[in-house]
Amino acid sequence: MNSKNKQTQCVHTGGIIDEKTRGAVTPIYPSTAYDYVDVDIHAYPRYFNTPNQRVVAEKLAALENGEAATVFSSGMAAISTVLFSFLKTGDHAIFQNDLYGGTHHAITKEMEKFGIDYTLVDGMDIAGYKKALKPNTRLIYIETPSNPLLKLIDIRAIAQLARANNLVSVIDNTFASPINQNPIDLGIDVVVHSGTKYLGGHSDICCGVAVTSKELNEKIWGSAIHFGGSLNAQMCYLLERSLKTLALRVNQQNNNAQRISEFLKGHPKVNNVYYPGLTSHEGHELAKSQMKGFGGMLSFEVRTDPDMFVKALQLIKPAMSLGGIESTITSPAQTSHSKISKQERAKVGISDQLLRLSVGIEYADDLMADLDQALNL
Repeated sequence: MNSKNKQTQCVHTGGIIDEKTRGAVTPIYPSTAYDYVDVDIHAYPRYFNTPNQRVVAEKLAALENGEAATVFSSGMAAISTVLFSFLKTGDHAIFQNDLYGGTHHAITKEMEKFGIDYTLVDGMDIAGYKKALKPNTRLIYIETPSNPLLKLIDIRAIAQLARANNLVSVIDNTFASPINQNPIDLGIDVVVHSGTKYLGGHSDICCGVAVTSKELNEKIWGSAIHFGGSLNAQMCYLLERSLKTLALRVNQQNNNAQRISEFLKGHPKVNNVYYPGLTSHEGHELAKSQMKGFGGMLSFEVRTDPDMFVKALQLIKPAMSLGGIESTITSPAQTSHSKISKQERAKVGISDQLLRLSVGIEYADDLMADLDQALNL
């Protein structure tokens, strides 16, 4: 039965039945040496085609409404492989400036080494992307909601711009997850995730994924086998385990984040709250048109000392990653965007008072009480 329901896909899509034991879960296939005689697939981990790799790729392709997927050892392995699959010396690419710090840093430090020109576009205005077009532009890359200010860009408009100019369109869909947003349905060519976050969901896996058409996946795979960013069987097994509860986790995180954002917005010790589910968010109407849920991520600026506030929290943990079942908090200026200069951070609106909160699946009232006591110290 091929269900289109995300909850059913999370549990049932993909998976291998062990004919000997009829176990309920996919077995782990740790071998790095497989037979090549009279077989349909010459399996090898670096070829991204071992049983556990294929199972996870199939599930993720279904969840993103794509045709095929490749699973990587990290989000940055997925992103860099995708970029170098479609860009070569002499090409030009357009990137949203308000990106995850690791992506931003990789672009500014690596592209020029290979003779690839790029333009970073400020803001969410589509006109800026049109203005950045050059005769040698080959790719456009966005991230929405963005990290860490939860800015939104019109996915349909970017996809249309890319199609009209024969560009490959790529989106980082990590913050939204496949439960809240499916960019391929809106016309995007390639969707990437840091699977370390919501897809893994338990703060114990490092992985990434690229989901796209069969045709484009062949190009990505062609580069991937050379770059070697494959994921081993044990991690694939853990990722498949985690994906089975993805819809349940994300829906709970959506509900918690909505309540917490409303609480923080009315708090006297908080300046600004950034969350697409708030009617005051500049991208709220756009979010309603392209997202199924507003996500578990929000950020806010405290009027108190941010370091003292974080240290005073009792339930919410300071941590550099996000998307886990436990609520975590971080200072973008000290972590994800620390490699970007203070002037550049200020330019995109990231102040030293800004904190990014990854809302978990705990009881929302307990999380709000924790935030309140730390703000009032």
